[in-house]
Amino acid sequence: MTDRESVFQFDQAEDSPGFSLWQVSSVWQRRINAGLRPFNLTHTQFVLLASLTWLVNDERPITQAELATHAKTDIMMTSNVLRTLEKKGLILRNPHPTDTRAKSLDVTPEGRDLAAQVVPIVETIDREFFNPLGDGASAFNQHLLTLISANEDNS
Repeated sequence: MTDRESVFQFDQAEDSPGFSLWQVSSVWQRRINAGLRPFNLTHTQFVLLASLTWLVNDERPITQAELATHAKTDIMMTSNVLRTLEKKGLILRNPHPTDTRAKSLDVTPEGRDLAAQVVPIVETIDREFFNPLGDGASAFNQHLLTLISANEDNS
């Protein structure tokens, strides 16, 4: 038995769904980052700005914890990135009206303008990246949602 056989369960690295997910995620993120570079945004900054723009409405304040849950990001990392977005003038972090421990989030007009510019670029990159899946793109997305749902409580 070789070292490889004693360590790995797969005959080929490409047979590992985790490794394949890692590879496709890396390629996709490089493309997204290239599209975001002219706007001085990291991928994580974009996701949190776009998610907050999506979630914000006049009905109730959005907290950092709610945003982190929506984006499936770590709460501490979310807080750090939000501080950066605040320094850039893209979001506001205000005291929550009813929870003294929480921050209420809002998008500034500059943040809304930037999101309006960048979201179509990211959506175009996504469309082009996933285009090789053709009619299978919707089923692929459903499989991803199944994995998220099945593993949400294990993170």
